This record gives sequence, structure tokens and C-alpha cells, in this order.
Amino acid sequence: MASIISTEVIATKIFEVRGKKVMLDVDLAKLYGVQTKHLTRQVRRNIKRFPYDFMIQLTRKEYRELLRCQFGALEMGKYSKYSPYAFTEQGIAMLSSVLNSARAIRVNIQIMRVFVQIRKMLLTNTDLRKKIEEMENSYDKKFIIVFEAIKSLLQPPKQTRAIGFRID
Repeated sequence: MASIISTEVIATKIFEVRGKKVMLDVDLAKLYGVQTKHLTRQVRRNIKRFPYDFMIQLTRKEYRELLRCQFGALEMGKYSKYSPYAFTEQGIAMLSSVLNSARAIRVNIQIMRVFVQIRKMLLTNTDLRKKIEEMENSYDKKFIIVFEAIKSLLQPPKQTRAIGFRID
């Protein structure tokens, strides 16, 4: 089965909110080929399928910060006035039972594969960190600088403050 959407495109739509990897309803609707209001309507009709650990509604502040961090300045009228829903991996899996089109099922399978790849990558990173720490303990103090440099490369990049003007 040929993939509909590339893995890279899906990976760019995954964000971290409240310590969870999530995808926004707007992005999922585009991937599924439906309107956002149709997706959210189906979710509200089947709200018992989406507990808090499957889906969260972003606050306006979280949404603005996410947009500014990910997309730069907001464009007037481009984004909804309603706070979007953010779906975790389990919530996205549940969406396949709510949106029962052939495209939604195929896209859902691809999204699940991307989440698995991300999880494997994170596990590999922690294994690598453990091995480096073991090596660090076995070598003498001459290599401390080398090991510190390697550890700093394994750390996720620190978010810097947003660029631009802020009116308080």
C-alpha cells in the first residue's frame, strides 16, 4: 500500500503540550481530508470515547504560544477563534473509529507508525546516554571534557524566548 502522506509531514505536525506528544485537530482534519468542524462534531458526538488522556482542549494561551513558537507571527483571521483539541496517540487511534472513511483509516495507520518511530528514537537516545555514562566511569579524568560535550549534544535544544516585540 503506497503511503498517502510522507512520514516527515506527519512528524512536523506532532507537538509537545503538557508533557504529551499530540496532534492538533486542524492538522488531523487536513490529513484526513475532512473539515475541522466535521472532525470536532464527530468527537463531541462520541465524547465518551475521548477521556482526558486521549484528548485535551488547549487554553487560548497554550494555543497562542504554540502558534508563535511553531509558525511565527499570527496572521489575522487565519486561525479559529475556538481553542483547538489536541489528541494523544491513543486519541488519534480512537479517531479511526469515529471517522470511518477509507482515507482516515490509511492516514491513521501512517500516524501510528510515526508515533512508534518517535518512541523508538527516544528509547535509542536514552540507551546511548547510559552507554556514554558507563564509558565515562571507566575512563580517567582526561576525557571528562569529551564526555560533557557528547552529553550536551544528546540534550534536546533549550527553547529560547520568542523573537519579536511583546506588548504587556
